[in-house]
Amino acid sequence: MTTTLPSVPLVTDTPRPPAALGWARPGRFTLPRRRILVLLLVAATAGAYLAVRTTGAADTDDAWAFHFFTGLRAWVDGHRDTSPVFLYGVNYLRLAVAVLVNSVQAALSGLGWAGLVGVAGALAAVLAGRRTAVLTVAGFLSLGLLGLWQETVDTLVLTLSAVVLAVLIGVPLGTLAARVPAVGALLRPLLDAMQIMPTFAYLAPMTLLFAIGEPAAVIATLIYAVPVTIRITALGISEVSATTVEAATALGSTRWQLLGKVRLPMARATIVLAVNQTIMMALSMVVVTALIDAPGLGQSIVLALERVDVGAAFDAGLAIVVLAVVLDRMTTRAAYRARPAGRVWAPLAGVALMAVLARVTGWGAQFPPGWRLSFAGGVNAVTGWVELHWYDATEALKNAVSTGLLDPLQNVLVTTPWWLFVVVVLVFGTLGSGPRAAVPAALAAAGVAGLGLWQHAMQTLATVLVAAFATMVLGAVLGVLCARHDRFTRALRPLLDAAQTMPSFVYLLPAVALFGASRFTAVVAAVIYAVPPVVRLVERGIRDVPPTVVEAARAAGSTSWQLLWKVQLPVARGGLLLAANQGIVMVLAMVVVGGLVGAGALGYDVVAGFAQREDFGKGLAAGCAIVLLGVLLDRLTQGAGRRSRDAAPRPEVRST
Repeated sequence: MTTTLPSVPLVTDTPRPPAALGWARPGRFTLPRRRILVLLLVAATAGAYLAVRTTGAADTDDAWAFHFFTGLRAWVDGHRDTSPVFLYGVNYLRLAVAVLVNSVQAALSGLGWAGLVGVAGALAAVLAGRRTAVLTVAGFLSLGLLGLWQETVDTLVLTLSAVVLAVLIGVPLGTLAARVPAVGALLRPLLDAMQIMPTFAYLAPMTLLFAIGEPAAVIATLIYAVPVTIRITALGISEVSATTVEAATALGSTRWQLLGKVRLPMARATIVLAVNQTIMMALSMVVVTALIDAPGLGQSIVLALERVDVGAAFDAGLAIVVLAVVLDRMTTRAAYRARPAGRVWAPLAGVALMAVLARVTGWGAQFPPGWRLSFAGGVNAVTGWVELHWYDATEALKNAVSTGLLDPLQNVLVTTPWWLFVVVVLVFGTLGSGPRAAVPAALAAAGVAGLGLWQHAMQTLATVLVAAFATMVLGAVLGVLCARHDRFTRALRPLLDAAQTMPSFVYLLPAVALFGASRFTAVVAAVIYAVPPVVRLVERGIRDVPPTVVEAARAAGSTSWQLLWKVQLPVARGGLLLAANQGIVMVLAMVVVGGLVGAGALGYDVVAGFAQREDFGKGLAAGCAIVLLGVLLDRLTQGAGRRSRDAAPRPEVRST
């Protein structure tokens, strides 16, 4: 009697059909034919550009979008006190936020400087331990020594107000998104859109609806920070052990009991992490809202940059960094620290008594003016020395990059007709990222042209592309070194951690000190701002290459360089494209901020629109153009990443 063995699927290393057959997959070109097609399209594009290029005429000031947004602002101002939408909606929301801000301001100011330092230290001791308490007290004292106590309090008021609202809104929405798949699917594209928008994009509609000032700043910060709260909360709730939930259900727990006594307590560490990231995002955005007349440290930086006073800007930037580090350490360690309830109130009670005594005696109300330690003089002296002795080198580098990269690329983009640019985005976007990414990108490009800011948009795009290229080169080099050398990683990690806690304005300081106010300054600041996340993503992509693949390549005799170029980088292509996506989005946000230091183009339009009422229409149109550029670049890079993952080679399966 014979037994027939069942067919077993075997994984083989049989190569795919050779390229000479013409097709690697149904409906896809093989590599040689694809390259020929791309070369033909590039040649056709170059010929079309030479045939139809324009003179690059300047943008006019009578575009329909400028008049539309100016008229919209006038209509809003005229109906703010009569329209039911404003009387019973927008105005009440603005009033509620103003009440919250005033309450937080009264609480912090009422403590006085001594009480606030003591309360902050006590909270740090309770939540994060003695070392963090010492760091907190030292950090808050240093803020007063810099002569920026009131500005710091104003920044802290806006940050805490926005974080309170973000937590009240984000934690319930995150919990709902984790428990109800339909809600999660509905929120996902909205959160994606909110997170790819540059910080400037939130300012224009806020000033339109809520006017300039603290309420508009808090609401803009809330919109910018709440996606992080929702996403991380949803992650924490979804990762609660299913076994624990089943056990609680078996014991008769209701849905509300499961949520309040099982899911939320077990997700506590992740929710505290969500609060931590929300604080960091809010602090970064609050500084930017200085452009819409929000008080605080952002105002000090903006005024210093306008006067090209690097020393004053350095003091304010250092204060922001200290505040960010203190809040980050306090909330990070609080996520993993549990303290018995009986020991919580003793430090707080002692500090409260000290604050009351200091306030009654009057000593703790205002920070002593004689306690001052400013770095402005020294920084200005160093800046002057750098400008004097490094002028030739920095000027040569600035001129080389401007003449060799920025000017030619900008000239090509500015003189390209908008319809040809849209066609190029559609065709090459379809080849590289697929039609689902190319069509929205082409529509975004057409929208930029329709706003009447084509020349300024192309100038901004040229700066973004040059800065993104430099960011990817530097980030890839450092990321590969981190992935291959653990000691280098440990040495670089503190710098990356510090860099990622700094608000965007701070990065303008070294760039202005080295290169003065110019377009190249915005490129340098953008590179410094965007490199840290690119380094981390590149490192992660290289480290995630399967060890078996690396071992097989080494066994085949690959050298270190061959292993990198022919194995690790190709396999990590999806991670590299994600790094490019994040780098481009961050570069776009920073290049726009560079409008404060001579970058011009859309950044200047936005700043001028907020500063001068008559240019509001142009500023709002420029903000919309920035969003559209962000959508264009984001869709193309994300689409390329998806196609890269889909096209990754897989072992073939056959039956015998």
